Amino acid sequence: MKGKPIFDIIILIILGILVILVSHYAVSPVIKTSQKLEDKKSEPVFRTEYGIIVDSMLIYKDKVKKNQFLADILLKYNVDYQKIDLLARKSKEVFDVRKIRAGNTYTVLCKNDSLKEALFFIYESSHTGYVVFDLGDSIHIHKGEKEINVKRATTTGVISSSLWNAMVENNSDPNLANDLSEIYAWTIDFFGIQKGDSYKVIYDKLFVDENYIGVGKIYSAFFQHEGHDFYAFYFVQDSIGDYYDDAAGSMRRTFLKAPLRFKRISSRFSYNRLHPVLKVRRPHLGVDYAAATGTPVHAVGSGKITFARRKGPNGNMVKIKHNGTYTTAYLHLSKFGKGIKEGVYVNQGDVIGYVGSTGRSTGPHLDFRFYKNGKAMDPLKVKSPPAKPVDSTHLDAYHILVQEMKIQLDSLIIK
Repeated sequence: MKGKPIFDIIILIILGILVILVSHYAVSPVIKTSQKLEDKKSEPVFRTEYGIIVDSMLIYKDKVKKNQFLADILLKYNVDYQKIDLLARKSKEVFDVRKIRAGNTYTVLCKNDSLKEALFFIYESSHTGYVVFDLGDSIHIHKGEKEINVKRATTTGVISSSLWNAMVENNSDPNLANDLSEIYAWTIDFFGIQKGDSYKVIYDKLFVDENYIGVGKIYSAFFQHEGHDFYAFYFVQDSIGDYYDDAAGSMRRTFLKAPLRFKRISSRFSYNRLHPVLKVRRPHLGVDYAAATGTPVHAVGSGKITFARRKGPNGNMVKIKHNGTYTTAYLHLSKFGKGIKEGVYVNQGDVIGYVGSTGRSTGPHLDFRFYKNGKAMDPLKVKSPPAKPVDSTHLDAYHILVQEMKIQLDSLIIK
């Protein structure tokens, strides 16, 4: 019985130690967590614009008016001529203030006092780019970029008159038509699309400050033209992205389908055409594309210029030798492109000249000629060899991509 009080004391000591341990490892974290939450709640939240804390400032936004200069804007916000002149001179290496354009947005951040003197002037040079002019004692100028938000989108449609109009009718950005025409430039002549042709597209829409600014990347597209299906898929191999068809072939070809954006074909390839000026029948070994004077003319393929000058009834003419087999010629140009002369190498798509009516011609057009081994060919019937396809080492990844994108495209209902 004498040992029982000692035993009770030992039990009480053990219980006390357990209580201390529990409070340390169970209660303490709860307290610490609640303290962290309180600390987090107490952290101040600042409002920023263009990376500047603006809580204590007055904010004025407007658009540059016609014939309005930087001085006209800043004088209204109590910035003197001396500082404006210093700002203009100091900013030349970053941004030339003479390039401020009417219609662009600007923001002025001012002191929140009776003088309302400008502290910062921000000029939006584009949808995403801006220039910050720090008007403090030590003037500082720097450029910035707004964050672009990307949203995946789809569109479908049926052609009634043109792809551009179809985009408008389906509430899509008509600029998407330009992007599609570039992807399919080697396989579809978009000036020859027919009523009833249809399309499906999966692409990105770009937003800045929740405002739509344009079309982003096109991931896949489907076009039904003249009863044939044309697929295009964006794929990156060896760090280079490009478009390929459903058979892993490149959407690009050695030659473009047409050297310009034309209104119509006014005369086709023929060995017995009635000449519009001479009124006699003779061969016309090219295709006449009617277009406005000054319309850019592009090289249909890369190569070396072998002729670039005026030549009698052909007017201003450019000839390009693409390789040992193919040569193209561009006649009746109003003028030549910048730097275009004999011996110069041009890339596919480069502007080599502009539509005109020089030489023996009844109106502005491009007479385009295509030669294979020196023999004239009908440009509209030339089958251009494709560029490099998807490499064999990437085929498995490409086929997986195509399978996934086709499922998405096929699920879209054409409206």
